[in-house]
Amino acid sequence: MEIQFFGAARTVTGSMHHLTVNHQRMLLDCGLYQGKRLESYERNMHFPFDPSSIKAVILSHAHIDHSGNLPNLVKQGFRGPIYSTPATRDLCNLMLYDSAYIQEKDMEYMNKKLLKDHAPAVQPLYSAEDVTETMKRFVSVSYGRPLEVSEGCVVEFRDAGHILGSAVTACEIDENHRTMRLGFTGDLGRKSTPILKDPEALGDVDVLISESTYGGKVHEPTGNMKDSLSAVVMRTIDRGGKIIIPAFSVGRTHELLYVLFELFEEQRLSPIPVFVDSPLAVNATDVFRLHPECFDKETLDHLHAYEDPFGFDRLKYVRTVEESKKLNSLKEPCVIIAASGMCEGGRVLHHLANNIENPKHTILIVGFQAEHTLGRRIVEKQPEVKIFGNMYKLKAEVSILNSFSAHAGQDELVDYIKNLRQDRLKGLFLVHGEFNQADQLRLKLGERGYPSVRIPERTEKAEFLA
Repeated sequence: MEIQFFGAARTVTGSMHHLTVNHQRMLLDCGLYQGKRLESYERNMHFPFDPSSIKAVILSHAHIDHSGNLPNLVKQGFRGPIYSTPATRDLCNLMLYDSAYIQEKDMEYMNKKLLKDHAPAVQPLYSAEDVTETMKRFVSVSYGRPLEVSEGCVVEFRDAGHILGSAVTACEIDENHRTMRLGFTGDLGRKSTPILKDPEALGDVDVLISESTYGGKVHEPTGNMKDSLSAVVMRTIDRGGKIIIPAFSVGRTHELLYVLFELFEEQRLSPIPVFVDSPLAVNATDVFRLHPECFDKETLDHLHAYEDPFGFDRLKYVRTVEESKKLNSLKEPCVIIAASGMCEGGRVLHHLANNIENPKHTILIVGFQAEHTLGRRIVEKQPEVKIFGNMYKLKAEVSILNSFSAHAGQDELVDYIKNLRQDRLKGLFLVHGEFNQADQLRLKLGERGYPSVRIPERTEKAEFLA
């Protein structure tokens, strides 16, 4: 067995790991690399292998940094199956079409700049037609159902508790008449978060590829979610301000809605309107309702009692651009949840531009903000930030709630890994984390007796004999 790390190596984007078993090539994830536009475009456009040589893709979940380059893979010759959970397949059916649309708009922006420099125009990575061809290649595999995906490689998905349908992957590999087991966490969720079940145990493995997004950070307990959110909302209401929340359309938005639903039910918040200003989030909500098999007991109990945490009285889903624009004229306090989660595009930019210079308002950050993004600059509380090419003074309150993170923190990652038999583990690789985060996790694991933890560089290979 050979693993080669092509994405999410010393960074949090572009998850893509090349797996060779019995001379058959497969991919664990095929995500978009996200960063500076031109750099990202070049890396995403050109695969470091022949796409037609890939026999299958094993997809951990639907987030674009894990699934978003699949249509380009198909466009360039991949003809194999894409294995995922049913919920991941349904979310990808929304998110990949949305990604194709964003590609088109991004290229329009880039080409305007390239034209000024007399440089040749660039084309979108893929089109809606490419997405249609990609969706035909999906094969849904339920949690706990082993399936042979290539000669000598049996895959089983376990619930990762990260977003709807997210999976930890166990690969049982039979090669040269010997057997070994590979584990891939994808993105690992947290225990006791709203809506989703807790991450499932992987079982013992010989090789583990683990995420490390927050490898150097211990999160606030999930039990603090309601108290922390309530405090931010109430002090903003007292100022007569709005709460602007940049959030990923899938997962984070629904978690926020669930907690707000509970706070209103418990009468811990004043009755203010809540707006979800993201067409993708609106459509994703319908997908959530289709997959109760992913819900924890508390959420199922709410649904059985005919209480819909995604459809309470104060909640308004904003569908049209005109409805979105009207939110800018609102004077009374409200909550506006809008994509994108890292403030790199979408409707949240308009809300930020209209509210960022007013100290009455709050910008509430509830997720990871990668380097070189507007979200990171807001987290760093830079005095001025650029939005739509214009500079704005950052005068609004910036509040950060790490309890809403969908990624396991350092202590949670260590707890998950320490359940694996140390004497069996031949290789442990930390991916999907900036180097300083991964390195802190490496040191912490070293303290627990894991001396050979590796943080692979891009294109690095590792070979294991079964």
